[in-house]
Amino acid sequence: MDVPDLWVANEDGTELVRAREIATVGLDYNGNVTVRLTGHDGMPLTLVEHRTHRDERKPGDLHRQLLQILVHLGDSSGAHVVRPVHHESRGWEWVSEQL
Repeated sequence: MDVPDLWVANEDGTELVRAREIATVGLDYNGNVTVRLTGHDGMPLTLVEHRTHRDERKPGDLHRQLLQILVHLGDSSGAHVVRPVHHESRGWEWVSEQL
């Protein structure tokens, strides 16, 4: 079975990592969603940086949602990139697009 290429972007799209390089996903008390990468000495990468100066909700379970969407897309064909998006009414969610 061919495993599709899955990529994860940070909120502004300036960083992309292969999903298979992600070792851990975390949500800290400040609302930041980070991943640690395999190898690279467990280098952390912030995907969502909670901005307290804005009136937005913290990401909640966004770290768990990332795992759910990666599992779902892992069963699909083709390459995808997922990225976090903040909506005023719905809060944070992951969106995917095919490459």
